[in-house]
Amino acid sequence: MSTKMIERPAIDLDAEARRIAGAVDSIFAQLLEPPGDPRDRLFAAMRHAAIGGGKKLRPLLAVAASRLFGIDEDRAIRVGTAIEAIHVYSLIHDDLPAMDNDDLRRGKPTVHKAYDEATAILAGDCFHDLAFEILSDPVTCPEPSARAELVLELASASGLSGMGGGQMLDLAAEGETLDLAAITRLQQLKTGALIEYAVESACILARLPADSRTPYRGYARNIGLAFQIADDLIDHSGDAQTAGKKVGKDASAGKATFVSLLGEERARLQASMLVDQAIEHLASHGEEADLLRAIAHFVTERDR
Repeated sequence: MSTKMIERPAIDLDAEARRIAGAVDSIFAQLLEPPGDPRDRLFAAMRHAAIGGGKKLRPLLAVAASRLFGIDEDRAIRVGTAIEAIHVYSLIHDDLPAMDNDDLRRGKPTVHKAYDEATAILAGDCFHDLAFEILSDPVTCPEPSARAELVLELASASGLSGMGGGQMLDLAAEGETLDLAAITRLQQLKTGALIEYAVESACILARLPADSRTPYRGYARNIGLAFQIADDLIDHSGDAQTAGKKVGKDASAGKATFVSLLGEERARLQASMLVDQAIEHLASHGEEADLLRAIAHFVTERDR
């Protein structure tokens, strides 16, 4: 079934995304107010990386998922800000010369280009720590056991069993011949783990039992893979100005991707099927799931 056959939710996704992104930027602005001492350069670099630009997809997912359970939006935004802090840290470090060596991110010079490599490394480190400061704060969630689970699951999603491990697989894959299963596993760790955590965080805040989280994990898993396929399509045939970053990097590095393995047309079809499956996981919900449905459609349309 094509996503075109699924009735679109009557929701202004752009307006919602701008509102949530603005709220996240406001929290970063407060937390990263320069102290007026030699650390000012570090604070400025962090503000450069985090404030303005980017879709803030992960915070948006956290807020959208929180609506399923009637969770206070301010708490969901704070959790989303913690996830974005991890995401920004990963982008800063990925862009370094030792990693992907990029000079453009979110339409701006990368942090090591705008400042210097040492400052960029410290900025990434501090974003990593900031994420757990936010989650550990009772303002985010008054229940200690929920805060502990939020911290534990984000550490897992960003570490060896998640984003960090996926990045190592990605570095090792340059010039290697990977099959579809290997690419899927790599991307589920590198990209999918944080996306899945964004949805899982709402389940944690709602204190949902583990055996009741299956449909939400299914939605997030499908969206994570569809997102990566769309990312591969952007790198394959997208425009650098629109994407806000350099394109064509995967082919230059000799990396196998969903597009190189499936071809452009089959990759688009696979992403569309994943979106359909993600939306089906929300079948038991009504209007409270409309933002999640709208995000699912957006994931595959952003590369066009």
